[in-house]
Amino acid sequence: MVKSKKKHSDKPLANQGSPSDITEPNKIAASTHFDFKGKNLTPYGGLFPVATMLEKLGLQKLVDETLTIKRIPRAMTIYQFVLGMVLAIYVGFARLNHIRFVAQDPMLTRILKVSELPGQSTFWRFLASLNLNLAGQLLQLQRILRERVWAAAHVRLKSITLDTDTTVHTLYGRQMGARKSYNPKNKGKKSYQPILTFMAETHEYIWGELRNGDRPDGKQIARHVQSVCAALPKCIETIFARADSGFYCWLRPVKPLD
Repeated sequence: MVKSKKKHSDKPLANQGSPSDITEPNKIAASTHFDFKGKNLTPYGGLFPVATMLEKLGLQKLVDETLTIKRIPRAMTIYQFVLGMVLAIYVGFARLNHIRFVAQDPMLTRILKVSELPGQSTFWRFLASLNLNLAGQLLQLQRILRERVWAAAHVRLKSITLDTDTTVHTLYGRQMGARKSYNPKNKGKKSYQPILTFMAETHEYIWGELRNGDRPDGKQIARHVQSVCAALPKCIETIFARADSGFYCWLRPVKPLD
């Protein structure tokens, strides 16, 4: 009796790389290691046109004339500290300890005209030496830069929309001005409630102020709106504003007269 069977009776191989083993790609963050063998090769080549634009706008002269800082740092000048933090934010580093990843980057050090960026503690000491009046000076500097950028880019918006809202900054200590208020993520904890205003058309940050954790009253809201309107370019004629219920007073219904 003859039995018919396949010539090759080996077991089939399993499929390689099943879909269940595929994971999501790793995200590129500040902790991502990178290395290059070229001496002049840098991943931040786009910093040069940004630095050139800031130079054309006269940022260095504006910083020297607007910011009044009594303590002069030794490691770098005030303009170099400000420009270094601005370029670090442009690259994508949101924290000061991320600057160590680009402390010796040839493009960044050449723009700042230093051999190496100082450590994180030096930046922290520079920021700790600043007073509260500097916040208004920075907003004034931002207003002048906005007018220069709009003029250079031929931006002439006649009508804009302003978005104003408060954000919650949770505190873990006994900081001055901390209050227990609206805090959905950390209920019952003290916090600050800064007021921030942005322009919807260009996504620009217009004005803001750091506040305690209490709900803002009518006078604070009115003062904030006046500061926002003063910071806008003069070409704007019509302003629309959007805000949530936290910026309105609660009105009790009035009974109709007989």
